[in-house]
Amino acid sequence: VFWDVFTLSLCYPLCILSVCVCQRGSCHPTKSTHKTSMASSIMARGQVDLAEFIEWPHVECLNESSSHTLVNALKQGYREDDGLYVESDSDEQLLICVPFSQVVKLHSILIKGPAEEGPKTIKLYANRPHMGFSNVGDFPASDILTLTSEHLEGKPISLKYVKFQNVHSLTIFIEDNQGSADSTKLQKIVIFGSIVETTNMKELKKISAEEQ
Repeated sequence: VFWDVFTLSLCYPLCILSVCVCQRGSCHPTKSTHKTSMASSIMARGQVDLAEFIEWPHVECLNESSSHTLVNALKQGYREDDGLYVESDSDEQLLICVPFSQVVKLHSILIKGPAEEGPKTIKLYANRPHMGFSNVGDFPASDILTLTSEHLEGKPISLKYVKFQNVHSLTIFIEDNQGSADSTKLQKIVIFGSIVETTNMKELKKISAEEQ
């Protein structure tokens, strides 16, 4: 017993990042992913659905069908109904601008859609409001996503976190869909992240207008 305790005491400083399995007369370090798992857990902690921080009156969706609008996929209460969706109109592309009432950090996004008509290539732009189809290609995307069937079933997609640290608007450009369908459909969009500060963007705009 004494030898086991002595061996363990020698191994302990070397086993901070590994698990030390001590047997009589020997000590065998084994690799552990505990630290990695812990880091992942910390990364996910504090990330919330940012729907309540969306500035709804200023949300825009270009090329949406008049009978199947963005609210069906983006707003809570609507997006949980698989029978509701947003659909593109004249072709397969959609250009969505989502402004936030507070400055946020974006962590991941969930996009759900049908197998053939669901989106495939999505370009995200931080703080590029009021873009149109004519100039969306003039700016480099903050991130480019290629969705798979697994993503369209509801698997969140992690974003390039460093590119979305101080975001007051997110533009989502849906370039094409999974098949050769004339239109693209999205059943659900959920943006996950955290609040940077408690400053209200509406108040900032009001102050800025008064100073001019």
